[in-house]
Amino acid sequence: MDNTIDWQLYRSFLAVLREGSLSAAARTLGQTQPTLGRHIDALEAALGISLFTRFPGGLLPTNAAQTLRPHAEAMASHAAALERMASCQGHDPSGVVRITASEVVGAEVLPPMLAALRRSHPGITIELVPSNRAQDLLQREADIAVRMTRPRQAQLIARPIGDIEIGLFAAPAYLAERGEPFEVEDLGRHSLIGFDQPSAFQREAAKWMPGLDRERFALRSDSDLAQLALLRAGAGIGFCQLPLARRDGLRRILPDRYALRLDTWITMHEDLRHSPACKTAFDALVAGMLDYIERA
Repeated sequence: MDNTIDWQLYRSFLAVLREGSLSAAARTLGQTQPTLGRHIDALEAALGISLFTRFPGGLLPTNAAQTLRPHAEAMASHAAALERMASCQGHDPSGVVRITASEVVGAEVLPPMLAALRRSHPGITIELVPSNRAQDLLQREADIAVRMTRPRQAQLIARPIGDIEIGLFAAPAYLAERGEPFEVEDLGRHSLIGFDQPSAFQREAAKWMPGLDRERFALRSDSDLAQLALLRAGAGIGFCQLPLARRDGLRRILPDRYALRLDTWITMHEDLRHSPACKTAFDALVAGMLDYIERA
């Protein structure tokens, strides 16, 4: 096997894996379909294995291709991190910084902070990744993360922000129509908003808030943003972060019975401590998140 395989071949391989066809991958990479085809042929020849089965609708990855996929994704992540790191060199805060947070924090909490950061430092380009899947900072899937658990890896710089409280809330219009529950038993006559398929976090949280399981939810979604939208629309009673609920004028339900505090941290790989852009973004997120929590 050729030990000097061009990274471009792996990049094309990963694009075809993700898109399912040469034409779609070519559009994604801004190349031609014949070029992508030559890249796949060259990689198969260099590795000595078949990566795709051709059929009229596209390309079907072989077992070998699926085995190689996480390694190709790791290469892509490191290549992107290298490009971001190179763009951030110099004394002035400039370059690309990739930030990840949960769906709700990424879409509802961070945008004002990032807008202020861009006004102060227009040379910084932000890549925002709202995802409930924890992006791996050690594998450089992101540069900075807002985490709801304390990081354990020694290679990460971690700044504690404090606790974000989560409770049950409802829109005033919903309560005006359905009445306010004053006891846990009263929830039985209300429309509850919650998850469809429980995550590990939700299973753990259920131990502290029994009675709120999947079968009790009249409206179910695994998207936290969809749950929040339903809550705001007056569809029922659901969970929300206290600062967001106060911002949106939602009313809290049974605060003595349903309350959960999330330990919040801003984290960054220690290799980025000397990057002006990453340090500037890190400090901005720390200040912004501290202000957000204090408003609760």
